[in-house]
Amino acid sequence: MLNPMKKTITLSVAAALFLTSAAVLADEKPDELLHRLGDGNAQSGKIKSATHLCQECHNVDGNSESSGVPKLSGQSSAYLFKQLKNFQSGERDHPTMNAMASGISNQDLADIAAYFSTQVRPLGNGGKLHPVAKELFSNGDWQRNIIACKTCHGIQGRGNGNPSYPVIGGQHQIYVREQLLNWRSGSRKNSEGEVMNAITQRLTDAEIEALAEYVSGL
Repeated sequence: MLNPMKKTITLSVAAALFLTSAAVLADEKPDELLHRLGDGNAQSGKIKSATHLCQECHNVDGNSESSGVPKLSGQSSAYLFKQLKNFQSGERDHPTMNAMASGISNQDLADIAAYFSTQVRPLGNGGKLHPVAKELFSNGDWQRNIIACKTCHGIQGRGNGNPSYPVIGGQHQIYVREQLLNWRSGSRKNSEGEVMNAITQRLTDAEIEALAEYVSGL
């Protein structure tokens, strides 16, 4: 039988190990956490997205009808999971989403992300053809160190296979414009290597407006 001193030491060591493990888990990056959890369950995610009220704003299939609420359909599950974790941590600031995501478990987040990733986003309505926006999207502007949007977001904005970069084709025009402005102002900084902050710094108001309309029509 342990004497009181040894028992205290044993409990202290156990507590220290627990706190260390907790700290390591807390420091996990979203992609590492999702890898450890494994692929989410889309079938469960459909139910959980309703339970956690995701469908109230983003719609049952992730194709929201509100221009200020992003479409989640067809997005990669890894990208969606990262955004949800960023909302949880406060790395991405949005009062409603910070509150909504705060109490959801990692497994539920993974399942919800998996569900919306399986939904189909319809093509945009074509929108207006802005020559400047099309040129920036397709070829960029190397004189200003602006890489082509399609490099990361894929042809027609439907992704390039890298989960770090979102699908943007067919996204709401107002939402795209808002995010581009947020990147430029620095109020949003959670892109890979803050690349979006660097690029948007070189865009004019007119170019951001044109790109938002062009992308929404893809």
